[in-house]
Amino acid sequence: MYATVNGIKLFFDIDGAGYVKDNEVLKKKPVCFVLHGGPGGTHGNFKPYLNELTKTMQLVYIDNRGSGFSEEASPETYTLENNVEDIEALRDYLGLETIWLLGHSYGGMVAMSYALRYEENLEGLILVTTSPSYRFIEKAKRYVEENGTPEQKEMASVLWEGKFESTEQLNRYYEVMEPLYSVTATSATESNPVQVQPDVKRSYQALNNGFGGFLREFDLINDLTGIFVPTLVIAGRHDWITPVEENELIHQQLKDSQFIVLENSSHSVFKDEREVVLEHITEFVKENKFS
Repeated sequence: MYATVNGIKLFFDIDGAGYVKDNEVLKKKPVCFVLHGGPGGTHGNFKPYLNELTKTMQLVYIDNRGSGFSEEASPETYTLENNVEDIEALRDYLGLETIWLLGHSYGGMVAMSYALRYEENLEGLILVTTSPSYRFIEKAKRYVEENGTPEQKEMASVLWEGKFESTEQLNRYYEVMEPLYSVTATSATESNPVQVQPDVKRSYQALNNGFGGFLREFDLINDLTGIFVPTLVIAGRHDWITPVEENELIHQQLKDSQFIVLENSSHSVFKDEREVVLEHITEFVKENKFS
């Protein structure tokens, strides 16, 4: 489905019923916008990992402008600020008073930025393997330099410089770097649909804008004390790009947050420990959906 917001056609996909029957009474479920990583990723990377959450929430998957099925625009408009404003415009388009946000990686950065601007429209946050500032980049650089293969070091340098030149080159980056993103990557097979990545267009222009531009100055650390909605912060013990201490810092700055470290996960926690992470999210939402 598409919504024309802020001058672009934004793709969204709704998964799960909005109401659940409880003792002959229909109860409205919380609505959660699911924000992908990148910049330049797609909602397809969440599927089918989050299906179980539809028992608790109605999920609204979103492709950021220029990514996935959403309309392309001028690359200079692929910014964090516009991603935030597109979310707010979609909330209004769908007639929703309040929403939850689940943000993974860069999606978590967008979610925190949204909370700082539109907290009155939020019920809660679920922040998964993300970071509150540009400092994660230097830590990731050191990790690759110390642990990466020669090809991983080469591909990572393209990321740090924001110099991807084609979708094919970006796809090669993810192929080479996958063993760092997921501890289970080496066991992935073509016959296992849970491990196979969907063939949906990523935006190398959006990724370049982020790592070659605005993410170098991104810093919410001192602002996070102004967020008061219930927040679940989830880290992966072996995460190479947004390490545990980055997520723990978010938890320390937030007034009302819980912090969980998944011991057998890297960055892609929904692949590495899907059942465990979904249990934590479900329990947290149930505890806080009427807050």
